[in-house]
Amino acid sequence: MAFRQIVTRSPLLLARPALSLRTPLRIARTLPTTSSLATSPFSTSSRRFQLPPVVPPPGQSQPLPNGDKVINPKPYVLTRWRRFLQNFGRVTLVLLLTATGAFIYVTQVQAHPGEQLPADKTKPTLVVLGSGWGATSFLKSLDTEEYNVVVISPRNYFLFSPLLPSVTVGTLEPRSIIQPTRYITRHKKRAVQVYEAEARDVDPINKTVTFQDLSDIRGEAGSVTINYDYLVYAVGCENQTFGIKGVKEHACFLKELSDADKIRQRLLDCVETAAFRDQDEKEIDRLMHMVVVGGGPTGVEYAGELHDFLIDDLRKWYPEIADRLRITLIEALPNVLPAFSKQLIQYTESTFKENKIDVLTRTMVKDVQADRVVVQDANKEMREIPYGLLVWATGNTSREITRNLMAKLPRTQTQRRGIEVDDYLQMNGAPGIYAVGDCTATAYAPTAQVASQQGMFLANMFGKMGQKMRAERQLQELKAEGGAAAVEAVEGLEKKVTRYSKLTPFHYSHQGSLAYIGSEKAIADLPLFNGNVASGGGAAMIFWRSAYVSTLYSVRNRTLVLADWMKVKIFGRDVSRE
Repeated sequence: MAFRQIVTRSPLLLARPALSLRTPLRIARTLPTTSSLATSPFSTSSRRFQLPPVVPPPGQSQPLPNGDKVINPKPYVLTRWRRFLQNFGRVTLVLLLTATGAFIYVTQVQAHPGEQLPADKTKPTLVVLGSGWGATSFLKSLDTEEYNVVVISPRNYFLFSPLLPSVTVGTLEPRSIIQPTRYITRHKKRAVQVYEAEARDVDPINKTVTFQDLSDIRGEAGSVTINYDYLVYAVGCENQTFGIKGVKEHACFLKELSDADKIRQRLLDCVETAAFRDQDEKEIDRLMHMVVVGGGPTGVEYAGELHDFLIDDLRKWYPEIADRLRITLIEALPNVLPAFSKQLIQYTESTFKENKIDVLTRTMVKDVQADRVVVQDANKEMREIPYGLLVWATGNTSREITRNLMAKLPRTQTQRRGIEVDDYLQMNGAPGIYAVGDCTATAYAPTAQVASQQGMFLANMFGKMGQKMRAERQLQELKAEGGAAAVEAVEGLEKKVTRYSKLTPFHYSHQGSLAYIGSEKAIADLPLFNGNVASGGGAAMIFWRSAYVSTLYSVRNRTLVLADWMKVKIFGRDVSRE
């Protein structure tokens, strides 16, 4: 018997099928079709019964009603490589922002010095003569709080002399390798007086220094004499001519910044004159022959820089005469670079041979004329060498003021090549005078590295002496006050005085020797444990540049030198002349 079927009034209600007595009671519920839902007046509430759309797998197409197909994109999967790139980019961005912020901060701090303590008449007067490697290293490391410091130098800047050969051909600009002395002294605790003048006389008995303004524009003040308690003597030395006639008149030295400018001017003068219309062939060969006297690091580096100028620039802008340029290096010793290892000497000579740079060893200069130099070769034969430019890069000798100072102490100053000092760099026979750098006669080579270490040692020693004076002053004040509370403080100050009184002698630590030899090559002779490591080539050139950049005294110099190297790499050297 079948039951009557119940018909629903609404499409949302489910129809009940007929029931049979023979079978269990079952209720079949069927969902409405899509068409019925679409036509239903209750379509808003019926959306809950719609089935989700069927999405094809990633990468497969999905048909549209108009017949087109849409490809479902694959989901973004963060692989290990992509995760590495993301982390690398984030770290690079953080480092770049940090380096930029640190660079801006350091440059602004250095460009805006703060307030300084005024001069104190109760403090001892410390006079520094010179602004070279020894004096600048001393000033940079010195604590001026316990001293009234006075700096006297004929130039108001520090010159980074190892890069001076690069200025002669335009690889570096002159301003890039100099640092104003006031830039260093203005960042000290107590004010430092700086005078651009030349010291004329030092009196070790009365402890006075006489100096004079030698600039083109002078005021009413002429020669001035001041007293000192301590004197740091760092006047350096001058070029050694060995008494050869004509050297000062016709040769170009390579020691000061003005020397580099003069060489650059004469070099371009020779090139332009050789390129002049209807110039004689012999005259062209003479003008394009550059002679360097001296096989030390300065002479070798200048010859290398000159070769780079020929290869990189002269052949581009002066192709008609570029191949006529010749470079000759004259050395009186059996080989060049005597301070380097034998392996590096052979490497340098072979490199020069490849670059067609003539090296004349065992050759002595006897006379220098306006257009030729007379030499005696290894066979004791005399011959003339015509030249257009002659660069004199030989040894050094003491200045006149140094010889006069040594003459005032004949019993203790017996060395002709410089001032004799003790283990603490104090001048023998002159208490209160300390000498550093090339003006001294020590067992060390007269190099910038030695002078720099001597200056730092002396600054550290004067720092201890200043702390000792401060502790002694405090000790006298406590003893004057008396009382039981001051007993412990007195004992502590006495220990400080004893500790500051212990001074260690100077000891030089050799950090190695570097030299650039041209063609993007350099040589490096570095100490390692108990031996040396000799290296030459492109890798040594990168190390040479890195070492010199890190040795520069300020961020300003480092930035300018790096910018000059990049500028030359992109645009080449400037061949115009002023």
